[in-house]
Amino acid sequence: MRFYEAKGLITSTRGSNNYRDYDETALGRVRQIRELLNAGLSTEVIRAVLPCLASPRDPIVFEGVTAETVAALERERVRMSTRIDVLARNRDAIAAYLSELRKHAG
Repeated sequence: MRFYEAKGLITSTRGSNNYRDYDETALGRVRQIRELLNAGLSTEVIRAVLPCLASPRDPIVFEGVTAETVAALERERVRMSTRIDVLARNRDAIAAYLSELRKHAG
C-alpha cells in the first residue's frame, strides 16, 4: 500500500499513533491498480486514468493532461486490444484442443 501511495495512486491519513490509515475505498482502488498493473500498464499511465475509473463520464478530470498523456493512453489502448486478440485466439485454440481431447479420453 505504501508503494501505491508513494506513486501517488492512493492516499492515507495518519492516526494518533502515527500509523497510516486507509479508508474503505483504498482497498477497492488497490484491487483496480493491481488489475491495471497485471494488464501491463505503468504506474504513470495508471495515475493518469485513475480519476476517470470511478465514473468514466462524471467527472472527467482534465487537470494536468498533456499530449504525451493522450498519446501514452492511445498506445496502451492499442497494446491492450492486440493482447486481447492474441488471448482470444489462444483461448479458442485451447478450447478446440480440449474438445478433441475429450472425444478421445473415453
